[in-house]
Amino acid sequence: MISVVAPVYNEAAILPTFVTEIEQALTALSPKIIWEIVLVDDGSTDGTEELLDELASKSTGSLKIIHLCRNFGHGPAISAGLDNARGAAVILMDSDLQDDPAAFRAFLENWLDGYDAVYAIRTSRRESLPVRMAIAGFYRLVQAISDITIPRNAGTFSLMDRRLVDVLRSMPERNRFLPGLRAWAGFRQTGVPVSRRARHDRRSRVGLRGLWRLSMNAVFSFSYFPIFIFRALGGLALLCCFALAIFVLYQKLRSGNPLSALTSQMFTILLFSGINLVGIGVIGEYVARIYDELKARPGYIINRIKEAAPAVDTPDHTPTPP
Repeated sequence: MISVVAPVYNEAAILPTFVTEIEQALTALSPKIIWEIVLVDDGSTDGTEELLDELASKSTGSLKIIHLCRNFGHGPAISAGLDNARGAAVILMDSDLQDDPAAFRAFLENWLDGYDAVYAIRTSRRESLPVRMAIAGFYRLVQAISDITIPRNAGTFSLMDRRLVDVLRSMPERNRFLPGLRAWAGFRQTGVPVSRRARHDRRSRVGLRGLWRLSMNAVFSFSYFPIFIFRALGGLALLCCFALAIFVLYQKLRSGNPLSALTSQMFTILLFSGINLVGIGVIGEYVARIYDELKARPGYIINRIKEAAPAVDTPDHTPTPP
């Protein structure tokens, strides 16, 4: 059984097209494959909720709709989908038509060859040049400072074996960066090149705030490099102040006209204040994440589940709670 999991947020305009594409791609794989589609409504406000229920009622296949109580975000919506997927393998993708279902066949072939994770390597993007440059820089930065090897240009679009899915479900983290967690878990993994299609309306649902949160999760969840940087800056600041003291003493002994005390004090105060404030902010990011984990609130809350009756009898692979 293959499960396709996709979070949905305000995508009413293209949902019928999206579901049709997924069903056609899954049907074309093999008549022996049993499949289900799990769509997670992440608190949509544009009529997506009602449309999803209608699609489930009309579906002749296995379509499960999970309605969350509010908008919890992309990561928690993915977690909700993984927790309710029954397949021996799970395909994760976005619902904005950017992820091409034509990649399913390559995913499946590599999985049958023994790989536990097959992820899409985005060979091309349709975003603007500044966005593409920012994303490329982000992946290079994460790869350079991370304690593990996170594949470049590999997002959430992937197929994962049930063993890997259960490992991810057992991780209690709230601030999740899925490509990093997938790489951290290990197992046999490989990538396949996939061209990323353009969004149907050219407007991202994540927004700058969501992208910033995602990038912070990637940096602070898989690297202590920011702390190392400020240890290095602290040492450099001490060296600068030591050098300034020697220079002031030299000027006093050589010409009898030392630098103004105000000048040297302002330089020292501004240098240390800037380093301290930014350093406190970095430490605060780590502390805030510790606080989130200690609160132990659930990552998401399900309001209700709408499920279409499967067209054929399917084996019950419902995963037990981790």
